[in-house]
Amino acid sequence: MKTRVAILHKTSVDFPYSSSKPISIETIDLDAPGPGEVLIRMAAAGLCHSDLSVVNGDRPRTLPIVIGHECSGVVEEVGTGVDDLQKGDHVVMVFMPSCGHCSPCAEGRPALCEPGIVANTAGTLVSGERRFRRNGIPVNHQVGVSAFSEYAVMSRRSLVKIDKDIPLDLAALFGCAVLTGTGAVMNSAKVPLGATVGVVGLGGVGLCAVLGAIASGASRIVAVDLLDHKLGLARQLGATDSFNSSNPDHVAEIREATKGGLEYVVETAGAAKAMDTAYKITRRGGTTVTIGLPPPDAALSVPLVQMVAEERTVKGSYIGSCVPVRDIPRFISLYRQGKLPIDRLLSDRIKLDQINEGFERLRVSDVVRQVVVF
Repeated sequence: MKTRVAILHKTSVDFPYSSSKPISIETIDLDAPGPGEVLIRMAAAGLCHSDLSVVNGDRPRTLPIVIGHECSGVVEEVGTGVDDLQKGDHVVMVFMPSCGHCSPCAEGRPALCEPGIVANTAGTLVSGERRFRRNGIPVNHQVGVSAFSEYAVMSRRSLVKIDKDIPLDLAALFGCAVLTGTGAVMNSAKVPLGATVGVVGLGGVGLCAVLGAIASGASRIVAVDLLDHKLGLARQLGATDSFNSSNPDHVAEIREATKGGLEYVVETAGAAKAMDTAYKITRRGGTTVTIGLPPPDAALSVPLVQMVAEERTVKGSYIGSCVPVRDIPRFISLYRQGKLPIDRLLSDRIKLDQINEGFERLRVSDVVRQVVVF
């Protein structure tokens, strides 16, 4: 069949993207789903900084590639061996397929699936196949999802079935922003009731971390970002304090205001400076969690003696350390109860043809979360 897709042919092009247009909208061929695979009609796809880091070259991928990873859709057709989904089912996509058999999957850590990371790195589905073709030549998948496409074939292992009463434009956010941000607070940090929490970086993922801290019953939530309008939104959502990190004294001011720092700090910006701030505003005995995806050469230098003497914990979190088939329904339940108001994070709904303009708005931080609606 034919499908319209957003293809990235080259990275590191000139700004603004609204003029240079690094992403082209093309009609290409899509093969039928193979064994264990599903044909999806896309409903909505969010523009995330992880996608932007592919476009700008910070996270190298094999090109050409149909980009996008945060999305929701409707099942159109199932391949052989798929007996738990049927045409018309609503699904949210997960950007790390889990084989269910490797050691991390067996330990309940599907975010670390070994065949999944091999496939994502190679630009294939977990089967090793590519289902997109352009002039007869295979085109790569982004993390097994390729959200910016009218139709896509995915592994059943990349899909979580959801109830049909959840609006699909909001459902898309559960596949990345909510899993990653809220999951980092609840699963990776395991923030207990009454704890103090900091969030450094207030994009869609960071604001979901703020919402996760609120839902966890944190007693104090400190929001940190370079932009005042994002700090304002964090306060509207329920953050108790906010600090602009462009102020050279922001670390000292946060430590003074919190009497030595916060028990848990989550860094979401994917920048070494942001992680440095996050570590420095974490109190003695505290935990610093990083979920941002910086360039491969980014590094953090910390005094080792401090980690020992202050019993510090520094940990990474991928997909919020979530088990998606368990956590997406849980997070949707919190949304229904009004405890995860992710609808307040939606900046705009755009068309696929507006994707370059959308990524330019994301690059200059004019928006929180834009969603392509198909």
